[in-house]
Amino acid sequence: MPDHMTPEQRHRCMSRIRGKDTKPEMLVRRWLWSQGYRYRLHVKSLPGRPDVVLRKLRTVIFVNGCFWHGHESCRGFRLPETNEEFWRSKIDANRRRDARNATLLRRMGWHVFTVWECQLTPDSRRHTLLSLSRRLSALLLASCARPTRYSLPDDETACAAEP
Repeated sequence: MPDHMTPEQRHRCMSRIRGKDTKPEMLVRRWLWSQGYRYRLHVKSLPGRPDVVLRKLRTVIFVNGCFWHGHESCRGFRLPETNEEFWRSKIDANRRRDARNATLLRRMGWHVFTVWECQLTPDSRRHTLLSLSRRLSALLLASCARPTRYSLPDDETACAAEP
C-alpha cells in the first residue's frame, strides 16, 4: 500500500516525534514520584542516557516506544511498507544499541529495567506498575539488609538487667 503522504509531509510529521518527555515516560515518572522514589532524568554520563535513574538503588529505567525500539510480538510494532529497507536497518541498529547499552550498564553494576509502551495501555498499566514496584522494593530491601555491627552472646542466660 503506497504512502498517503508526500515525502515532505512524512518528513515533517516524523520530525515532530519527541525523544524525551513522551507520554509513556511521563506516566512512569509521575507514578514513581507518587510512590516516593526520587530520580534523575537522562543522565549523560551513563550509556544510553536512561530515561529514569534511581541512584540510591543503582537502577535505570528505559521507557521504550514499541515502534522505535522494535518490540517483537507487539501490535505497536510493524515495519512500514514504504522504504522498508531503511526502517529495517534503523530499527535493527536501535535494538543493537539498546542491548549494548544494557550490557554496559550491567557491567557497571546498575540494574536495568525496560518498560515498553504497550505495557502502559490502560488495560495493563496497573499490572506493569505494580510489577515495577515489587522489583524496586526488592532492590530497596536488599540494599538495606546490611550485616549488623553488634552481635549477641550465644549464652542464653545473658540479660541486660542486674542479677
